Amino acid sequence: MININEKTVALVLGGGVGSRLYPLTKNRSKPAVPVVGKYRLIDIPISNCINSNIRRMYVLTQFNSASLNRHVKNTYSFDTFSNAFVDILAAQQTPDNKDWFQGTADAVRKVQYELKKIEYEYVLILSGDQLYQMDLEQFMLKHINEESDITIATIPVNDKDASGFGIMKVDESNEILKFIEKPHADVLHEWTSPVSSQMQNEGRNYLASMGIYAFKREVIDVLLEDLADAIDFGKEIIPFAVNNKELKVNSYPFEGYWSDIGSVSSYYEANLNLTKYLPQYHLYDNVRKLFTRSRSLAPSKFFNSKLNHTLVSDGCICHASEISNSIIGIRSRIGKGTIIRDSILMGNDYYQTLEKMEQLPDNELLGIGNNCYLQHVIIDKNVRVGHDVTIVGSSDLADVETPEYCIKEGLIIIKKGAFIKDGSHIGSNKS
Repeated sequence: MININEKTVALVLGGGVGSRLYPLTKNRSKPAVPVVGKYRLIDIPISNCINSNIRRMYVLTQFNSASLNRHVKNTYSFDTFSNAFVDILAAQQTPDNKDWFQGTADAVRKVQYELKKIEYEYVLILSGDQLYQMDLEQFMLKHINEESDITIATIPVNDKDASGFGIMKVDESNEILKFIEKPHADVLHEWTSPVSSQMQNEGRNYLASMGIYAFKREVIDVLLEDLADAIDFGKEIIPFAVNNKELKVNSYPFEGYWSDIGSVSSYYEANLNLTKYLPQYHLYDNVRKLFTRSRSLAPSKFFNSKLNHTLVSDGCICHASEISNSIIGIRSRIGKGTIIRDSILMGNDYYQTLEKMEQLPDNELLGIGNNCYLQHVIIDKNVRVGHDVTIVGSSDLADVETPEYCIKEGLIIIKKGAFIKDGSHIGSNKS
């Protein structure tokens, strides 16, 4: 029996500046962005690893990593008698490397000095900004048993989505024959691959790279050394490897739920999809658990509130009249008569003390005030919204940025720590 944990080290790539997720990434790295009310994006790849018996992980990051460091430190502590760990490897200048990480491949190249301190045979590379559940142990076993040099997780997509991905041309044995980055519609017919009958019926005949890779240690070491100027796996390392006939590069087809959280709209949609009756991403599982920091918060409580298709995290105090199709984050406080629809509230990092609350006007308390209306809104953490405030996002709104909020892709994002005064109206009229 192969012990995957003893043979594998996982590298979770924290990504770049995260400009497409701004302003959620203004004060935090992409993997530290809160999701589903109580988790962070980094919890997803780490949980997938833990559930798959892969327990040696490094998280590579360089931008706004303080909150990510705290979260990882406070969440992932393993038995001292095991070899398990989750460590942060932040970009740093050294005598040999004067530059920050320039891309995914460059990041791995620059942390190889740290990898030399442990024993491993295989490298598993994961993204820190995706929502999915995958048995990574089976992924690694397939890589090992097929004696692949590189295995790439792929997901079937339709012709509309194919132009936004790197597409693999795969044979019946799952060997990758060719690779093209974001193919034009005129050539798509040349890039179909064998897929299951269900995927064929759904018109998903193209295999897109998920940005999840398994490498033999000696293969990745040689590729990073020989291609010294290559900075990205998807755009440079992988195409070179596929075209190198001496390397065996295989596809690992995955037909489960997968969402790339690369933009504000994809973040919003992926979160709210979880409020559906039977979402594709399954949070309620006895085995495939999604881990995060244990905060020992009190249960949430509600007063005369109607909730529908809503996920509510721990520690909330809610007097809202209606919350529908929304995510309510930890320690949220919501006032009387307020209506919240199709929105994400990230909650608060702390409670205000009773003494502090008595000193402040009630329209300046953390949380949402009385008689507010919120729709198509993302409220970042530690926000104060006064009374009688209307905030409504709409696809016809132009992109705007103010000190308190942004409008992007029709969504209104209230920035972390912002204060929205009584009677404010932001965006469209009530729908």
